[in-house]
Amino acid sequence: MAGSAAASLPLAGVRVLDMTRVLAGPFCTMLLADLGADVVKVERPGCGDDTRSWGPPFVGGESSYFFSVNRNKKSIAIDFQRERGAELIRTVNTTVACTCIVRAFTEF
Repeated sequence: MAGSAAASLPLAGVRVLDMTRVLAGPFCTMLLADLGADVVKVERPGCGDDTRSWGPPFVGGESSYFFSVNRNKKSIAIDFQRERGAELIRTVNTTVACTCIVRAFTEF
């Protein structure tokens, strides 16, 4: 989204750490991103979100479903089930000054 257009959206300046997968969580954070929030999605290293492989249809080898519910987001790959990954999540949350964390994992 262009700079001035993004700045006029209601959630401009809100930072969200998206630790969700599959359906409800990504849809929720997609809506936040559509309203101007800066959303950073955390995915598993090596395979990413499960929905990257859902299809057809595919666009450039990736699921169009994945693209539809993860639009307007940035993405990082961190294995937060390992101590180093969990530390990275804490660092990202502190350094980037996230306004909120949306998560849908059973363990963290």
